[in-house]
Amino acid sequence: MACFHRLLALGCGLCLTLAAQAAEDADSLFGEDLPMPGAASGPGVKGFLQFEAARTTASPVHWSKLRTRAELGSQGSFGEGLRWKIGARVDYDAVYSIDDHYASEVARNQRTNLELRENYLDFSAGGLDFRVGRQHVVWGEMVGLFFADVVSARDQREFILPEFDQMRIPQWAARAEYFSGDFHAEALWIPVASYDNIGKPGAEFYPWQTLPPGAVAQYRQELRPERNADNMNWGLRLSLLKNGWDISGFYYRSTDISPTFYREPIVAPDSPFIFQARHDRIEQVGGTLAKDFGDIVLKGEAVHTRGRKFTVLDLSDADGVARQDTLDWAAGLEFTLPAEKSLNVQVFQRRFFDHNPWLIPDAQENGYSVLLKGKFSGNWEAQALLISSFNRTDWLFRPRLSWNFERNWRWVFGADIFTGPPLGMFGRYDRQDRVYSEVRYSF
Repeated sequence: MACFHRLLALGCGLCLTLAAQAAEDADSLFGEDLPMPGAASGPGVKGFLQFEAARTTASPVHWSKLRTRAELGSQGSFGEGLRWKIGARVDYDAVYSIDDHYASEVARNQRTNLELRENYLDFSAGGLDFRVGRQHVVWGEMVGLFFADVVSARDQREFILPEFDQMRIPQWAARAEYFSGDFHAEALWIPVASYDNIGKPGAEFYPWQTLPPGAVAQYRQELRPERNADNMNWGLRLSLLKNGWDISGFYYRSTDISPTFYREPIVAPDSPFIFQARHDRIEQVGGTLAKDFGDIVLKGEAVHTRGRKFTVLDLSDADGVARQDTLDWAAGLEFTLPAEKSLNVQVFQRRFFDHNPWLIPDAQENGYSVLLKGKFSGNWEAQALLISSFNRTDWLFRPRLSWNFERNWRWVFGADIFTGPPLGMFGRYDRQDRVYSEVRYSF
């Protein structure tokens, strides 16, 4: 326990120092005349400091996270009609300094992290509202999984386990919005895109590719798209609020934030399988809806994707992937229950058009999720989330207990339990079951 406290103190001290430097770096985006956040004449700094510990329970039992995270941000105005926001995050994970369980490449990738969060300018002109800079663009939000939320990249080094606002990676974008009564139009341009962070081979949740028995895999460096006009992203979203129905539709043309693993041709039966993560050019058309029926809220999302490629098990295929157009949809109901409790139930599906028989998923992959949460005994909150497949025994169960023990302080205890076959969405991480705890101070 004494060692644990020393690690916490060391991590907190390091993160506070680096976070202060990150705020100075972010400030330079807007020029030297911008007042420093926290100065007497300017706006204050808000954010949080959090320590996270996770212990993987599968053999060999090991610490998989001892991370200290600091996130700082500030916002204000230059004057009439011109507003700004800056933010930065810094992480230090002591696991990679005290344990040799992970490969050196994984340790270098995940020991420390320093990144800009949202850093943008807001202004209005000609009846339009503009936001220019690094920003989150959230077009949909269901429980537990991503569907219509297609714009923001994600840090997936912990799969889908972190809170979504922590997973999302902002995009450098220019966004124009038009409001007229209950109608809203939004145009988006991303000249230099961010992509999902999947980590390095050997990490706890790296997306390993399927291999025949006895085969060996090698992974080349991920191929990120060049920064040119061909790889710019753009989209248009329209929404309307009518008779209590909040309905939207969008078109998005992009280089996929999620990678596809291409396989090099197999030259000999005993040669290694060589994979490289690449990003396909795709088109997406989708929409969302929401309606409040008193104590029940209905939500739905759907996205049709063209151009994305998926892994196939056909060893004679030259690159090990096949193009498959898909339709993803989800529908959910959230019920408000007595005593500050709620129940959310969702069903979802991915449908593959012209399904390739060598694909790992079925032509229609169906699933459901159940989330029960509520407050009890003063400052305690509990929740349990189950996400499961209808096609096979493949599920993720996430019980969690949080205690707001002081003002601005929160302590979380939880577990992430995976079950399923090796090719299942959750079963592939069957050996990554873990228990975890988080302590956060918000300011």
